[in-house]
Amino acid sequence: MGLLTSAAQPHLFPETFVPPLENGDRLTRVEFERRYAAMPEHVRAELVEGVVIMASPVRFTVHGQPHGDLMTWAGMYRVGTPGVLGGGDATIRLDLDNEPQPDVCLLIDPARGGKARIDEDGYIEGAPEFVAEVAASTVSHDLGPKLNAYRRNGVGEYLVWRVQDAAIDWFVLREGRFDRLLPDADGVTRSVVFPGLWLDTAALLTSDLVRVHAVLRDGLASPTHTAFLTSLAVTPTSR
Repeated sequence: MGLLTSAAQPHLFPETFVPPLENGDRLTRVEFERRYAAMPEHVRAELVEGVVIMASPVRFTVHGQPHGDLMTWAGMYRVGTPGVLGGGDATIRLDLDNEPQPDVCLLIDPARGGKARIDEDGYIEGAPEFVAEVAASTVSHDLGPKLNAYRRNGVGEYLVWRVQDAAIDWFVLREGRFDRLLPDADGVTRSVVFPGLWLDTAALLTSDLVRVHAVLRDGLASPTHTAFLTSLAVTPTSR
């Protein structure tokens, strides 16, 4: 007779059984992390406003490739901007009801005055300066409860690429609300929080990466980016 496992017979092992995450569960962040840690590694989930959101299978056309393009753009900015950290699919311990896992994030190194920090577990804790999401089936979440959670916690800028709508929404936090950050007359949107982070949104939407990267290089060569680099070179303790 084979051994019974807690997964097969949870009622026999109440002290060790960890319930699986289910889409729509209402959990505290602590309980979310406990259940998430017990899930198979391929499972991806977020906690947004206390509600569990399980990721759907990812299609290359509406998520994989756009995600890669956005990561490349953000990564090039990071290469040209020492003192800025960045990555993708990183868990953020935002507050007690929110633990999102955005597609892209950029943050100022905490040692250089950034608001967020990397905690002892290796997670981001607090609000990064910039987060971005590639949204297909998740548009209602990304522009609804997740937007509110990012705004309330002080994320400086939030970009949502609505792939199926062929549109990009870029928001900047001003006086506690998210205002739309619009392109200038030349069609280039320029970050307020990260000087030099320039994006030709029309080029990104059409996968014209040569144009996307050319515009970003112009941003990295701009006087505002040079001034930003100078500010990052001065540590908070030496100011």
